[in-house]
Amino acid sequence: MKQLENKVFYTLVLMLSIFLISILVIANIQSYSRESNNIQNNLVKMDNPNKPTKREKENQNNKEVMDRNIDQKIFMDSVIYTIRFDSDGNIIEIISHTENGTVNEEITQVAENLIQSGDKSKMIIGNLYFNRYSYTFRDFNQLIISDNSLSQTRLRNELKTSILIFILLEIAILYVSKKLTSWIIKPAYEALDKQKQFIADASHELKTPVAVIMASSEALENDFQQKWIDNIKSESERMNKLITNLLNLSKIENSDDKKLYVKSNLSKVIENSCMTFESLIYEKQIKFNTSIEKNIYMQCDADQIKQLVGILIDNAIKHSESKGEISINLKTQKNEIIFEVTNKGKDIPKEIQDKIFERFYRADESRNRNENRFGLGLAIAKSIVLNHQGKIEVDSNNGYTTFRVNWKKNQK
Repeated sequence: MKQLENKVFYTLVLMLSIFLISILVIANIQSYSRESNNIQNNLVKMDNPNKPTKREKENQNNKEVMDRNIDQKIFMDSVIYTIRFDSDGNIIEIISHTENGTVNEEITQVAENLIQSGDKSKMIIGNLYFNRYSYTFRDFNQLIISDNSLSQTRLRNELKTSILIFILLEIAILYVSKKLTSWIIKPAYEALDKQKQFIADASHELKTPVAVIMASSEALENDFQQKWIDNIKSESERMNKLITNLLNLSKIENSDDKKLYVKSNLSKVIENSCMTFESLIYEKQIKFNTSIEKNIYMQCDADQIKQLVGILIDNAIKHSESKGEISINLKTQKNEIIFEVTNKGKDIPKEIQDKIFERFYRADESRNRNENRFGLGLAIAKSIVLNHQGKIEVDSNNGYTTFRVNWKKNQK
């Protein structure tokens, strides 16, 4: 189970991290592309002053493009320099196209290096994170240099911000993934706990009859008496009943064969099931009331429905007070089919109403032991209801207990 929890956790972290990284990478790529295009446009603008840039072409309000001459002072929104040099590569003049721009020794040294070794055949932008200068040559006697410092600062700051955001959100992702993992794994842990409890309860139930059989068998070796045989027979029957119930419950819980479900007259199925209990109810002097709406049809396994009715009526008989009453109701209400079994008797405490549908749960341990009851009946009933896409609940107060089953009227 721990391995499953780790797999779910790391899968969630990986998926969310990839999503976060993708967003941050896309944002940085867009910023980089914007800065690179801006530098390229500025270099193109200086390389051909009379040619409108792409941005100017797209600007419908710009009726004309001003003629520019390289001798004029053209103020740019970036730090741009034009360097004139002779055929021997000696610098003649350096012009700054930035307002109040100055020419320092550094740009002079950069210009000299580019004139000597720079690629004169194409525009070089370079990596804006690391390369401070971009350039292009014009007419083989002019060099245009763009100082990328501002763009570089913006891109580096955005990259640092992205890394900081990634770290903070990654911490949040780890926390959220942990919570989501706990929520996702919770049903698996509950199922595992129920399985462990099931094994423990089944072992406990089987331990007593096995011990009695073994003790009776040993007694038979020394003293043959009918009571030892009766003990073996009684406990064997008890163990057989338990195993049968367990197999039945397992079969119902794992059943996914909907081919057995046919459109059946639910009213007739429940009515016939009730008739088999009439003599027993009469014998126990319990008043028996039935209110079954006619011709209610539903896709179902009729045998399982009969078993469900039998479990609920048997449970009602067992827990009815002397000369009490049992009511059976079947009706349709809006788009639902409602089946109810009500008996008059001792209330079921609120705190255990959800537990009574669990396997091996018995409110009165000693009484159920004497009556050969294992606490599996209501668990089987719940599985049957769930197999038919319904729900079952109990309501117990003022001396009346009602088990209510709801099915969708149009369920397939």
